[in-house]
Amino acid sequence: MRAIRVDWRKPIFWGLVSAVFLVGFYLGVITLAQGWAHARDQLGADLWFVIAISGGFGIQVGLFVYLRSLHARSSAGAMAASTGTSTVAMLACCAHHLADALPLIGLSGAAVFLNDFKGPILWAGIVMNGLGIAYLGWKIREQRMHLIPIERSLQAAATRTTDR
Repeated sequence: MRAIRVDWRKPIFWGLVSAVFLVGFYLGVITLAQGWAHARDQLGADLWFVIAISGGFGIQVGLFVYLRSLHARSSAGAMAASTGTSTVAMLACCAHHLADALPLIGLSGAAVFLNDFKGPILWAGIVMNGLGIAYLGWKIREQRMHLIPIERSLQAAATRTTDR
C-alpha cells in the first residue's frame, strides 16, 4: 500500500504566515495605544504567552490547510471559534493599555475586565488552541482513513491498465 502523499510546503507556509500575522497584530495594537518602545517591552513581558498562542494559531491554520488538501468535509467553525479565542487572548495582553481611551467612548468596564482577567483569558486561549489542534488532528486522521480505500482502488485500476 502506497502512503497518502501531501505537499507540506503550503500548510507550513500558511501556518507560519498566520502566526507572524497574529504577533504583528498584537504589536500593532500595543504600538497604536502606547508606542513602539512599550510594545517591545510588553512583548518581552508576555513572550511565553505570545509564543504559545501565536504558535498554536499557526499550527491550527497549517493543519486546516493540510486538511483541506485532503479534500476533507470539515467545518471551519471549530477552527474559527478556537482561533477567535486566541485573538481575544492576544488582545487581552494589551487591552489594558487602552484604558486611557476607553472611558472616552464608554468602555472603561471592558478595559478593567480585560486587565483583571488577563491571565485566565490567556490560559483559556492556550487551552482552546490545544483543543483546536486535537480536533483538527482527529479530522485529519479520519480523512486519511477514508482516503486509504480510494488509494487502493486507484492503484488496482492503474495496475489493471498497465497489465493490458
